[in-house]
Amino acid sequence: MSEFTHSGVIPRLESRRSCQEIACYRLHTHERFSIGLVDSGTTVFTGAGESSVRLAAGDVVLIPAGHVHACNPDRGRWRYQMIQADQDWIAGLLASSASDLLDGITVFRQRSVHRRFSELNDLLFDGVGVSAERIEAEFRGALGDCDRHAPDRRMAPAGEGELLSTLEPVLERLRDDETNPPLGELAALAGMDRFQLIRAMKQATGMAPLAWRQNHRVVAARDMLREGRSQAETAHALGFADQSHFHRVFRAHVAASPGAYRG
Repeated sequence: MSEFTHSGVIPRLESRRSCQEIACYRLHTHERFSIGLVDSGTTVFTGAGESSVRLAAGDVVLIPAGHVHACNPDRGRWRYQMIQADQDWIAGLLASSASDLLDGITVFRQRSVHRRFSELNDLLFDGVGVSAERIEAEFRGALGDCDRHAPDRRMAPAGEGELLSTLEPVLERLRDDETNPPLGELAALAGMDRFQLIRAMKQATGMAPLAWRQNHRVVAARDMLREGRSQAETAHALGFADQSHFHRVFRAHVAASPGAYRG
C-alpha cells in the first residue's frame, strides 16, 4: 500500500507513505535527494557494493541523488515515509557545515530527527494553503537538526570518474536503444569482454548493464507521469514491450503501480 503527494508550490518535490510486507525493491537510484523515515518494523537497507545496514522505527536515511540503494522489509510489516526534492534546492538550504550530507548516504537514529521530518511530511500531505516559504523553512529546520547530530552510519557510493568516462559509450547506448542491446556489443564499445563489462558497471554504477538501463527508464517514467503523461504514452515512449511489461518493471523499482504513483 502506498500513497503519494506531489507539491504544487515547490517543483519536483514529492513524498509518499507506504506499508510493505515482502521484498519489493530492486537496486535503483533517484534523480533527486531522498529522505527515508522508518515508522515501524525493521528493514534492510542495501547500498553500493552490497553494503547494508538494518534500520528500525525512528531511523532516518538521507540518500543523495544518483546513489544506488534498495530497502526491503526485514521481518513482517514495515511502515515508512519517503520525501524527495531537487538536490540543488536542498543544497541551497544546507548550512556549509552540513554539505557532506550530499556526498554519501547517511543514517541518523535520533528520534528528534525522525519527528522533525515526519511533521514536515504531514505538512506536505496536508498541502492546501501551505506556502513555498513555509515548506522551505521547515526543510531548512529539519536539515539543520541533521547537522547538529553525528550520523550513526555513512555509506560510500559507487562510482569512479575515470571508469565512468570509459563506460560513457555503453551508458549512451543503454539510454538511447529502444530494445536491450546485446551484452557483447556493449562490451565492445568499452573495449572489454562481457565479464569485464559487468564487473566495471557494478564498480562504477552499482548495477549490471541491463539493470542500469531499467533503472534509467523508470527514472524517466516518473518524470513523464508527474508531467501528466498517460501510462500507455509513457510505456511506448520508453520502449517497453507493452503496458504490462512497463507495470512490472515500474513496480519493481517504485513498489507501486504507475497509476498509483501518477495519482
